[in-house]
Amino acid sequence: MNYKSALNNKIFEVVSQASQELHIESYVIGGFVRDLILKRDFKKDIDVVAVGSGIELALKVSELLPKKPKVQVFKNYGTAMLRFEEIDIEFVGGRKESYHFESRNPVVENGTLEDDQNRRDFTINALALSLNKDNFGALSDPFNGLEDMKNKIIKTPLDPDITFSDDPLRMLRAIRFANQLGFEIEKNSLQSITKNADRINIISGERIVDELNKILSTDKPSIGFLLLYKTGILDIILPELTALNQVEEIEGQTHKNNFYHTLEVVDNICPNTDDVWLRWSALLHDIGKAPTKRFNKKQGWTFHGHEFLGGKMTKKIFERLHMPLNHKMKFVRKMVMMSSRPIVLSQDLVTDSAVRRLVFDAGEDVESLMTLCEADITTKNPNKFKKYHHNFELVRKKIVEVEERDHVRNFQPPISGEEIMTIFNLKPSREIGVLKEAVKEAILEGEIPNEHQAAYNFVLKRAEKLGLKINAC
Repeated sequence: MNYKSALNNKIFEVVSQASQELHIESYVIGGFVRDLILKRDFKKDIDVVAVGSGIELALKVSELLPKKPKVQVFKNYGTAMLRFEEIDIEFVGGRKESYHFESRNPVVENGTLEDDQNRRDFTINALALSLNKDNFGALSDPFNGLEDMKNKIIKTPLDPDITFSDDPLRMLRAIRFANQLGFEIEKNSLQSITKNADRINIISGERIVDELNKILSTDKPSIGFLLLYKTGILDIILPELTALNQVEEIEGQTHKNNFYHTLEVVDNICPNTDDVWLRWSALLHDIGKAPTKRFNKKQGWTFHGHEFLGGKMTKKIFERLHMPLNHKMKFVRKMVMMSSRPIVLSQDLVTDSAVRRLVFDAGEDVESLMTLCEADITTKNPNKFKKYHHNFELVRKKIVEVEERDHVRNFQPPISGEEIMTIFNLKPSREIGVLKEAVKEAILEGEIPNEHQAAYNFVLKRAEKLGLKINAC
């Protein structure tokens, strides 16, 4: 089979010319070929393997291109990269690899195209298209990857035990590809992932999170997380999540399975947001429920304080997996800690005061919080489902009304501490904080509008109770 007509980007023509001038063979391989055949969107990165020096080939390609793009050389890995028309092209020399048990960093030797295809993770990623003049576009498929594509199968080219033990990250990649492509992992490969699950411990948190982010970015992440759970990997990397997969019964009372509920919430939120950190919030929103679960005869099963504990657990997860501890972590933690607030509002009579506090505490993230809480509606009772969504609509309308009138989303006190010091001729002191807090509470409770004159008059009255007098000057 020949794909010459599909290799219509100028870069392939230039690589072919450079290969000919250097008297080496070159092939485009991996994800580009896979997605080309599957007719998936082009991901703007291309891998080229040279039977020879990938670095020399990259330098020659740059020399032949009109604007001579800069070549990034990675001598330790024998690779080079350049950018052409917003496409990243990575060049590597054909190689064969061997591994030490305690590391996923291989010992590399020069090799043939076949050697390079042998080291690939899956048959569908071992497909290569020739960029050589005599057979340009010809497909090399030594492991029947094309057939596996037709049958929607993820399968390793060699013994899966060797493939996954050598580089355990491939286990996560297998699950991620199965999730992304809607493929099944071949039986022996799936059994091998379960067998080698403990090997995931040698993979860095950053690499693990990169794969988890890609799973969370799919249309239905539950597919990937169920595979992670069934193979035992999830219990190693996110035990806080698998701890939710238990249902207890006492005196005939049970509680829902919060693990499967969580996966349903993650799937529910996906059509409404592409924000991976909001999807993380859905994944972690109930993690505090396992350690806070209690039973008493009056209330049955309770999870008091699970949101607060979940927020603390979120930070520890981010630290353990070397995830960013910046605004992204703070956002996820805030979503987890506030995840029940709109739900409580939707079940009661919605007061302006409660909505003002919700908007004040959530700030710019109130819309994200509402999206998360609506995804949290997983009841199978159609009447309850309709009722809960209707109640959330009422909360949303009330948020708009309160925000337009009271402007508390990015709350700034209408009277500043400096002004209070001037009014009462004070130096920085506890009384100033007390007065500012009283103004904030009065606005949130609806006692006074969020306006300067109202706040000024309120401060004068409250100051009398503290024994403060207006500065006569």
